[in-house]
Amino acid sequence: MVYKKIYEQWLNDEFFDEKTRKELATLTDEKEIEDRFYRDLEFGTGGLRGVMGAGTNRMNKYTVGKATTGLGRYLLDTYGADDCKKRGIVIGYDTRNNSEYFSKTAVDVLSGMGIKVYLHVHARPTPQLSFSVKFWNALAGVVVTASHNPKEYNGYKVYDEFGCQLVPRQAKQVTAYVDAITDYHTINFTGDDSLVSMADVTDNFVMAVMKQSRYDSSEAKSKLKIVYTPLHGTGNVPVQKALRLDGFNQVDAVAEQVVPDGNFPTVVSPNPEDRRALELGIAQAKRTDADIVLGTDPDSDRVGVAIKKVEGEYQLLTGNQVGALLMDFILSHTDMNKYQHPAVVKTVVTSELGADIARKRGIAVFSTLTGFKFIGEKITQFEQAKLKGNKEQDYDFLFGYEESYGYLAGTHARDKDAVVSSLLICEMAAEAKANGKSLLDEMDEIYAEYGYYRDALDSFTLKGKDGLEKISSLMAALRDSGSPFEGTKAVIDYSILIEAEPGFGILPTSNVLKYVLEDGSWIAVRRSGTEPKIKLYYSIKGSDQSAAEKKLKEIQDKIQGKLGLK
Repeated sequence: MVYKKIYEQWLNDEFFDEKTRKELATLTDEKEIEDRFYRDLEFGTGGLRGVMGAGTNRMNKYTVGKATTGLGRYLLDTYGADDCKKRGIVIGYDTRNNSEYFSKTAVDVLSGMGIKVYLHVHARPTPQLSFSVKFWNALAGVVVTASHNPKEYNGYKVYDEFGCQLVPRQAKQVTAYVDAITDYHTINFTGDDSLVSMADVTDNFVMAVMKQSRYDSSEAKSKLKIVYTPLHGTGNVPVQKALRLDGFNQVDAVAEQVVPDGNFPTVVSPNPEDRRALELGIAQAKRTDADIVLGTDPDSDRVGVAIKKVEGEYQLLTGNQVGALLMDFILSHTDMNKYQHPAVVKTVVTSELGADIARKRGIAVFSTLTGFKFIGEKITQFEQAKLKGNKEQDYDFLFGYEESYGYLAGTHARDKDAVVSSLLICEMAAEAKANGKSLLDEMDEIYAEYGYYRDALDSFTLKGKDGLEKISSLMAALRDSGSPFEGTKAVIDYSILIEAEPGFGILPTSNVLKYVLEDGSWIAVRRSGTEPKIKLYYSIKGSDQSAAEKKLKEIQDKIQGKLGLK
């Protein structure tokens, strides 16, 4: 009953503001009280992410203040007071409820510790925060966002001086500082305005994005009809600005979803992986006979795409399909003579189709653990290798992507970027249209050359303390029982130390199991690091779509039945 004691402390201690104590006083469900106080909201490799509300296991002023105090102490000890005051930290935020409030909480805590802070003037994309860290030569960055999570959530992601999200070895150091704070009374919420600069680098960010343009036919671009929705998020200004600068003059925004709104009133979930999030955009595209629909998530690091079919309906592309198309497009429109050792990077739960395209062109392919931070880390490793003359790690980054609709071309950011992705997707579509095709036709051509891949994701949410315990027990049971699939070639357990590519040491551990089959298909089971979910990834290779679909259904039934999730 330790949680009950902590709950009563928060309820009765006037250090916590009246709003917080009033919210706690209304609670009558013991399970709800337990869930809010049975643990501290975990500061992991993704920073903080959780449901907003009062309690130690919720996103609120006090948990944000605790995380920020720990981060500030880490920066002061690592870089010293002078550098912290000179180079500082960048703070950004998205359009979610309380994002701006939490960002200003972080500003007050950090400036009150003597650390210079650059605060974004407006809600802007997560990749713009990553860009801003390098632009200002800051020591670190923070963006307040929960990406595509439901409206109840918010989060707090930390970036290093290269503009990359903290990877486990870095997060472990910061976490030690955060965990050392056991008394909320030690957090100082009084800032120093003299150390705070309000700034906007949107134009600089967009110009960096424009350098990735690969196709220059102004005529083809002017003929492409685009419907775009930012899903009430941060993408509207930079995406439309980039498309306009690139020559796309038929961009039709979804008016109801251009308005920033953390309640996301027009969608069930602001996740472009979900067709329902693009329904308004697709309906508008049908009315205007648009060629393509784009939808970016609230912090504009992911983008979903729907393509007009011959019969006038619209088909969503999967993240793996867009990744393969972008891989083919970028490599086909890049002068490889400029690069000594070109490389692309994907995650271990991403289809091999894009990698096959790269390998056929003689491009080095790297696979990282799930999470774009590991792709960002690879970019930093490549750049640092050049500076240090380390030939073993000296590669030129061209493109990185993951199956969950995240892509990055160029090194202006160290995170997935829906702004540059939207630009390149529209350029691909414009070129295809000029050649009398659509991206669906281009996809069929890729399948004809490389084989048919059917990729899918099943995600199961198990909320609360009991849910997290069940997810842990399911993963443990899988590890104990061996592969449930016939024709298994290998079982890879990423929870144990595994060597990365030669010259890159050992991969961090991750709660992922991957089953590789003899025919090149694979299945992966992963516990989400940011949500109370267990995720099942499938990449099924077949002679054609029908064969792959049949095999996928059989495999889904087998693994879901074994886990008791059907």
